[in-house]
Amino acid sequence: MSAIKIGILTASDRASAGVYEDLSGPAIVETLNSFLLSAWQPVYRLIGDERALIEAELICLIDEAGCCLVVTTGGTGPALRDVTPEATEAVCEKMLPGFGELMRAVSLKYVPTAILSRQTAGIRGGALIVNLPGKPKSIRECLEAVFPAVPYCIDLIGGPYLETNPEIIRAFRPRS
Repeated sequence: MSAIKIGILTASDRASAGVYEDLSGPAIVETLNSFLLSAWQPVYRLIGDERALIEAELICLIDEAGCCLVVTTGGTGPALRDVTPEATEAVCEKMLPGFGELMRAVSLKYVPTAILSRQTAGIRGGALIVNLPGKPKSIRECLEAVFPAVPYCIDLIGGPYLETNPEIIRAFRPRS
C-alpha cells in the first residue's frame, strides 16, 4: 500500500525569497510524524503570499498530487498580504469554521493577539485544508487542538484511514 500524501504549504514572501529559512513547514512535518502511525509522505511547497499562487498550489496539491489533507502555514493575520484564508475559501466547496474557532481559543491562552488570527478550514473534493499560524510553537498547539477531529473528517469525505499514535494524540471516531 502506498503512503498517504499530505500537503504542507508555507505561504511566506521572505522565506520563499530566501531571506530566512522556512521553520514552519518542517514544524508541521515534525508534528505530523509524531501524531501519525499511518505511512505518509509530505508534499511540500514554499511560495510567496500571492492569493492566485496559493489557490493554484492548493488545487495542485489536491487535484493533481492526490493529497487527502493540506496543512497551510502563514498568511492568516490581518496584514494586507495575508490572504491564505481567502485563497482557501476560494478553492473549497464547504468551509469548516469550527477549526479556526478552536485554534483561536487555544492560542488566546498564550497570546492576546490570537484574536487577530483568521485561520480556517475547508473541504475540496475528498481533501481537508487546514490553515495554521506561522510560528512553530503555535503550529504544534493548534494541531494538538484540532487533530483529534481530522482523521474522522477525512473518513467522512471518502479519504484514506489515518491512524494516530494514541500515546501522543487520540483520533476521535464515533462508535458505530
